[in-house]
Amino acid sequence: MKTKKNSLDDFNKIRRQVLQSWPTGADVHLDEAIAYQQAIPDSKRFAKAMAEAKARNTLLTQPRAGVALVEEHIRLLKYLETEGGADLLPTTIDAYTRQNRYREAAKGIEKSTASGVSMLNGFPAVNHGVEQCRRVTESLSRPVQVRHGTPDARLLAEITLAGGFTSFEGGGISYNIPYVKNVPLRKTLTDWQYVDRLCGYYEEHGVAINREPFGPLTGTLVPPCISHAVGIIEGFLALEQGVKSLSLGHGQGGNLVQDVAAVMSLKSLADRFFREAGFADFELTTVFHQWMGGFPVDESRAFGVIGWGTVVACLAGADKIIVKTPHEAMGVPTKEANAQGLKATKQIINMFGEQRNLDIAAVEREKSVIEREVNCILKKVIELGRGDIKEGTIAAFEAGVLDVAFAPSTQCRGKILPMRDNEGYIRLYNHAGIPLDDDLVAYHRERLEQRAKHEKRNICFQMITDDIYAISKGQLVGRPR
Repeated sequence: MKTKKNSLDDFNKIRRQVLQSWPTGADVHLDEAIAYQQAIPDSKRFAKAMAEAKARNTLLTQPRAGVALVEEHIRLLKYLETEGGADLLPTTIDAYTRQNRYREAAKGIEKSTASGVSMLNGFPAVNHGVEQCRRVTESLSRPVQVRHGTPDARLLAEITLAGGFTSFEGGGISYNIPYVKNVPLRKTLTDWQYVDRLCGYYEEHGVAINREPFGPLTGTLVPPCISHAVGIIEGFLALEQGVKSLSLGHGQGGNLVQDVAAVMSLKSLADRFFREAGFADFELTTVFHQWMGGFPVDESRAFGVIGWGTVVACLAGADKIIVKTPHEAMGVPTKEANAQGLKATKQIINMFGEQRNLDIAAVEREKSVIEREVNCILKKVIELGRGDIKEGTIAAFEAGVLDVAFAPSTQCRGKILPMRDNEGYIRLYNHAGIPLDDDLVAYHRERLEQRAKHEKRNICFQMITDDIYAISKGQLVGRPR
């Protein structure tokens, strides 16, 4: 396997351009930022918290949250820290900043100030700059992560890491394919190599920055083999730039056995892949995302979905759970709803105690299927790139070897068609160019035929549509009514 760590000279040349792209970039001074990070106590270091959760077999909770103004954002996070009992805190970035549209973000700040209500769907960290970011992180007692959805996150990473955030989410695939339409994959992979090189530079100076690729992708009927392959590739690209603390995630699919098998297999597959590639000095942890699809409008049913996801995360032995709220179907949740989701999740985690084990034959069978599927995909990616993961990834998306259903991006073919089998496992009705062994393709088809027979209808596209809306209507499998 080829590893190519960006040279410091090349990094610094690009860095000057990145910092000049918006005025607040001038406030970033890397030596000073490293010294500032070095002074942050261990209790507020994300990498430390994740490593301890793994060592102690505990499940940490983290919500999503972000508003436009600094004081309001601090109040929101303090509420989630105290009232919600969040173990880890987020700063969700607004949509304008995600698209590097800082002028529109500035107008959003002005309107929010005038109205007293956040007119942005997140925190515009680039506009606020280093000192205001430090106000946020210094006001809290828990580790804080930057969560966003940005194809080009270079300036955002510079400002927020200098601002005291100790974890940064995203990747060149997971923050391209599910989020944007026409950004070349080569560009986002290159831009995220910069982000990882920056995190690696902090690491070289004794500052651990946790990196977390975005596991759920589109969050809509994503087969584990697809999200695993993407996460492992993004993890590899981060490690080769010097990242040491890496958290890989899985978005809840809905079937308990498959989700447990997915988290377990993600751990073992990633660890083996990274070590075979020559990496040894890294801390690998896992993240489970509660249901990312449509939520029931009724709050009581929404709590049922939240609780079910928590049970899966406990049984799977995940190290962190991303918590949803009972207001998911209604738009941006209130701080009270966010706290409710956290408390409901914490209740189940506490009740599970030491019961976080599910070693049954069905889990082992599904783990074996997922592992074989991921091996098929990654073997072809490596082959296409002649050992170069970045080039292999670009070629794989062009060829349809890697594909994501329901994604807006023109960088993938979008030809695969996933649907649930009779037990709610996510299978592939059309595997398109995904290079699965013939017996795996036959297995998927057999499982879907069992559902079709049970429902007394032929396998059809309507099943996919029914599955997409099923959970919001109180089911898992989209049965005909």
